[in-house]
Amino acid sequence: MNPSNIVQKLWNYCNVLRDDGMSYGDYVEQLTYLLFLKMADERSRPPYNQASPVLAGYDWPSLVKKDGDELFDHYRHTLEELGKQKGLLGLIFTKSQNKFQDPAKLRRLIVDLIDKETWVSMSADVKGDAYEGLLEKNAQDTKSGAGQYFTPRPLIQAIVDAMAPRPGETISDPACGTGGFLLAAHDYVVQHYPNMTSAEKKKLRGESFKGWELVQATARLCAMNMLLHGIGSQEFEPIAVGDSLAADPGERFDVVLTNPPFGKKSSTTIVGEEGKVSKERDTVERDDFWATTSNKQLNFVQHVKTLLKQNGRAALVLPDNVLFEGGAGETIRRKLLHDCDVHTLLRLPTGLFYAQGVKANVLFFDKKPAAETPWTRKLWIYDLRTNMHFTLKTSTLKREDLDEFVQCYHPENRHDRKATWSEKNPDGRWREYDYEELVNRDKASLDIFWLRDESLSDSDNLPAPEVIAAEIVEDLEAALEQFREILADMDGTSIKVQGA
Repeated sequence: MNPSNIVQKLWNYCNVLRDDGMSYGDYVEQLTYLLFLKMADERSRPPYNQASPVLAGYDWPSLVKKDGDELFDHYRHTLEELGKQKGLLGLIFTKSQNKFQDPAKLRRLIVDLIDKETWVSMSADVKGDAYEGLLEKNAQDTKSGAGQYFTPRPLIQAIVDAMAPRPGETISDPACGTGGFLLAAHDYVVQHYPNMTSAEKKKLRGESFKGWELVQATARLCAMNMLLHGIGSQEFEPIAVGDSLAADPGERFDVVLTNPPFGKKSSTTIVGEEGKVSKERDTVERDDFWATTSNKQLNFVQHVKTLLKQNGRAALVLPDNVLFEGGAGETIRRKLLHDCDVHTLLRLPTGLFYAQGVKANVLFFDKKPAAETPWTRKLWIYDLRTNMHFTLKTSTLKREDLDEFVQCYHPENRHDRKATWSEKNPDGRWREYDYEELVNRDKASLDIFWLRDESLSDSDNLPAPEVIAAEIVEDLEAALEQFREILADMDGTSIKVQGA
């Protein structure tokens, strides 16, 4: 069966269940459980003959035999029992629940859709593309809040193309969501190195990737997403569930790619006597950090620096405040510029993320050994924000929108770059700044722009009304978020603004 047919079948059934009140997220989760059981059963048969990690009596054949209420009860017990197991089984089934309302619909999904296909022999592209499509649809379903875990795939592809991972390199994402960065890196290596040795292929599937994810349900989807792409096994769990900022894991990686969750501060909700609710600010104190702060993004910058091997390289998606914030922000920027080679900044347009009110950037840097002189010589900035207008529905970001950036980045040899900006070409989006220029700026701010905003001077260049409206919403959301932070700093509490 070809990819489009599989995707269409999955979608059609999703729509049936939507009428029954099941969300996209619930559907993807239930599909995850059932696909895992079916694939484990397929691998236990010829020509694979692998020992199944699934307990006898709670496996795929036991589900296929049952119907009606008996199937419902058995499915519930299966999820409970497998959730108690260790390894990949435990990661996928922990806290799992049956979200079906109708035994007949569960039976149809098992028998008519999943059991009729041989999933193991299907190419990873087909399975992975189908599952990725469901994850993206779930991210678009704003009620579920899943969008916060979803980085636009064209952006991920461009970042990975610029970073150009190689066989044998270890790759990590300390805030991996549903696994977009890790899978794009895997696909890049497979496509660009078709003649890998069997040892290199084995290492790529079984040792190269490591992700951390705070939310159990998201980690489950990530583990399944990777498994459908051929990464991970009962013996090798590529995903760890937990707060990656809590401590130095001790592991070091050649490449770190990540989009940490948006939301500036870390805090814990405390319910005191008489039910009074307050927020206690979580500051992360670690010996390997340059500064102590409750700003999550600044902590992720420091954490990523720790995760890198010597000469390892990183790309982080970060909001604007990381570029200009004073206090700990200035300390961290100055240390980063001195101790690492901070070589590239991509300024992203608004309208890319499902979390609204975010103006984001991608910061690229390499970790270097200790030295008295600063490692950063030049920071190259590509401005994809000024005079660029994207929305999530009508004018979406495409991979080709980032072609010029990747060409300017020059992955083949990033030391051989040529600026597109000059005094003769003031509209060039690619420009370099020397280290001295950066550290002499107020607070060592990296919030740098030089292009003229055409909409300010020429009404004929105004974007479409829906784009203007979307940008106004983004700006208002950003302003509301800043006011929440100010209020929280003043009295230690956080408020929910009505309608926000």
